[in-house]
Amino acid sequence: MEFIKDKFFLWGIFAGLFWTGFGVIILVYFLSDDSIERSLQFLYDQNRLGGVISLAALINLPIFFLALRKNKFSFAAGIVAISLVVVLLIVFLKINT
Repeated sequence: MEFIKDKFFLWGIFAGLFWTGFGVIILVYFLSDDSIERSLQFLYDQNRLGGVISLAALINLPIFFLALRKNKFSFAAGIVAISLVVVLLIVFLKINT
């Protein structure tokens, strides 16, 4: 468990969070004619925001496998950690209906 103290673990968390957020914004931007804020509110009201977040989180898969291939295990562990947080967020959004 010493990889948690590694700075690459924190970089993995940051990268996973960044790319998931970027994916959500890109999906909403290209698939909606309205502003991003209104589209996110509409998706939340329709209980579909969790689906968009899960689609956007798929961006983390190639990053995870690339980190494993380059033996950056701490970075890959950060990607997994933020993916688990995203899963918990999606579960919270689905339960909160």
